[in-house]
Amino acid sequence: MVLLGIDIGTSGCKITAIDEAGKVLDEGFAEYATSHPSPGFAEQNPDDWCDAVREILSEMRSRNAFDFQNVAALAVDGSTHNAVLLDEHMHVIRPTIMWTDQRSVQQSMLLNDRYGDLVFDTAYQAAAPTWTLPQLMWLKQNEPQTLQQTRHIMFVKDYVRWRMTDQWVTDRIDAQGTLFFDMAKQSWSESLLDLVGLKTDVLPALLEPTDIAGRISEKGASEFGLPQGLPVICGSSDAAIEDYAAGAITPGSCILKLATAGNVNVMTDKPVPNTRTLTYSHIIPGMWFTVVATNSAARCQRWFRDVFYRDTQLPTGVKNIYQWMDQLAVESCPGAGRLMFHPYLQGERAPYWDADLRASFVGATMQHTQADFIRALLEGVVFSLRDCFRTIEQMQLPVTEFRLIGGGAKSELWSQIIADVFGKPVLRPQACDASFGSALLAGVGIGVFADQRAAVNTCLTHRDPVHPDPQNQAVYEKSIKLYYRIHDVLADVYHEYAQD
Repeated sequence: MVLLGIDIGTSGCKITAIDEAGKVLDEGFAEYATSHPSPGFAEQNPDDWCDAVREILSEMRSRNAFDFQNVAALAVDGSTHNAVLLDEHMHVIRPTIMWTDQRSVQQSMLLNDRYGDLVFDTAYQAAAPTWTLPQLMWLKQNEPQTLQQTRHIMFVKDYVRWRMTDQWVTDRIDAQGTLFFDMAKQSWSESLLDLVGLKTDVLPALLEPTDIAGRISEKGASEFGLPQGLPVICGSSDAAIEDYAAGAITPGSCILKLATAGNVNVMTDKPVPNTRTLTYSHIIPGMWFTVVATNSAARCQRWFRDVFYRDTQLPTGVKNIYQWMDQLAVESCPGAGRLMFHPYLQGERAPYWDADLRASFVGATMQHTQADFIRALLEGVVFSLRDCFRTIEQMQLPVTEFRLIGGGAKSELWSQIIADVFGKPVLRPQACDASFGSALLAGVGIGVFADQRAAVNTCLTHRDPVHPDPQNQAVYEKSIKLYYRIHDVLADVYHEYAQD
């Protein structure tokens, strides 16, 4: 038996195939582009997501690591907050505004000033450009014809699943990423939709993440090369599924994520709304998690690669540019010779919620090397996560363990920096990304596993934990204080930049 998990992430799609014991049979990845038509804008073409899925599935078939006729079910997850707008004929109207987009700063301020209590009390969140509501308010003011044409709204995973099954549905957790969701009633909020002049009939029906959302249609089978009639499980947001797949299934577990963005997610047994955080239901019914997130984590590494190493010839034996960058960074010392990087390439979410912040290297001298710049970048991303964690400490949420996930967790150096900066042992789950978690949900949805906990307990394994180095920890305790001070000093300068 084969279970497929499809993750439509922010920077690319990953598909993982597992058996009922959690063994990874095959996996594949394909990137797609994010366009930036204006400063602060970030958009994607929904067709690109489907192209990536087809490409990966085709490569999997060519490798013949498993028989596609043995696939029992699949589930799809995706980045949240991102609305796919379709007309009455189910045609996509415009590129999707992504959660990293910062165009709706003014709309967010207006929502918080005029409707702050309504939004927070209903949706458990404060408005910010990352949410769908202010994004659509921007469209109402700047592209009114777009909303006038809109008859159906989907979200990333739901659009791909719709292409597979012809079924228009979503799950309750992805719905929470819109600011159109009533948390107490667990339903769409007419009062929040009224703020942009929409009705509930433009939004999909709500399912549980483990519900069967549909089956591969004849058209879907032709497009994606999947068996017609294959059950497709609803799935959920990538963040919720990642936490679940990494074994964060008890209150007090804290996820540290080094992916396109960076997250500090703490599991709780009840919702703990705060205007500085994001609050979501957990994959396991009855649990919740609090999110404090930085906009740019591994995205910084990818940006550095694209700007400075696009045509670099790798030394023999080096698998990819990131491995080579790690090898260079090891040549630098903890603290990178007092070179400091702030990762605000697309403004910042927590803890500042400031779209005007900008990235910077500070403290460069003639003595600094290529290795120092790479190490400073890695350290700056981790400092940003530690900055996020200050909010968790201020909220006094109990934390009993740290679990590291995301592409950055593959780096031994970056993992060690995390342990040193946080000063705690860090667990590293194996095969715990969102695509793996979606494959687990596929199994839960068709009864392969008794429930969500059973799936994780059956299938999740761990690498050796990373323990902090006391000497490095002492260096970073000093460095991070400078990191905070540099932010405080430069914030006003960046605000002046934004006014020009």
